[in-house]
Amino acid sequence: MIRVVVVDDEALVRSGFRLILNASDAIEVVATATGAEAVATVREHRPDVVLLDIRMPDVDGLAVLRELRAHPEPPVVAMLTTFDTDEYVLTALHSGAAGFLLKDTEPDQLAHLVRSLAAGGVVMSPKASRTLLRGHPGTGPAAEADEEAARVERLTDRERDVLVRVAEGLSNADIGARLHLGTGTVKDHVSAILTKLRVGGRVQAALLAQRAGLLETDRERPGAGR
Repeated sequence: MIRVVVVDDEALVRSGFRLILNASDAIEVVATATGAEAVATVREHRPDVVLLDIRMPDVDGLAVLRELRAHPEPPVVAMLTTFDTDEYVLTALHSGAAGFLLKDTEPDQLAHLVRSLAAGGVVMSPKASRTLLRGHPGTGPAAEADEEAARVERLTDRERDVLVRVAEGLSNADIGARLHLGTGTVKDHVSAILTKLRVGGRVQAALLAQRAGLLETDRERPGAGR
C-alpha cells in the first residue's frame, strides 16, 4: 500500500485528491494538511509520497520541501501547481522534489503518477516543454547549454534510451521491462548516465534530457515507444 499525504491550502483540492487516490488500488491517502500543518502531519503519518502545493498563502511550499527533505528518511515529494510555467518549479526540482503535477491532471493519470513516484520514477507534467526549462534562473547561458549538449553526446545509444525513459518518469523496473533489460543492468546504466552528465540525481538528468530535446527526438524515431 502506497501511503500518501496531500498538502494544499484549498479544502476542495485536498478532498478531490483524497477521493481520486483512495479509489485506486494499493494507494491510501493517510492524511491531508494545510501548509502550516504539513511538516507535523508528515512526521506523524510517515507517508511514502507527499503531494505538496508549491504556492500557499500561509507557508512557502519550497520551505516545507526543504524541511521534509531534511528528515532522516524523507518521503518522495512532488509539487502541485496550477501552471506548467510556474517560476518556482525549477527551484523545487533542484531542491529535491521528484517532479511536479498540475492540479488539473486527469484523474485516471493521477494514480499512475503516484505509483511512479513511489517506485522511484521522476514525474513531470506532460505539458512541460523546453520553454519551461530554458530562460529561467539556474538553466545557464548558451555556453553552459553547449557544454551540456557535449555531455549528452558522450552517452551510448543504450544510455540515451534509458535516459529518455528516466525523463518519462519510469522506475528502473519499468525501464527494464520496456527495454528488455534486467533491473540491475538498468541501475548500472543510470549510474553511468549520472556520472557522464555530472548530475546528482534522476530529476537533474531528466531536466537535462528535456533541455537537450531527447524526448522529442525519441518520439520521431521509427518504432519509438514500442
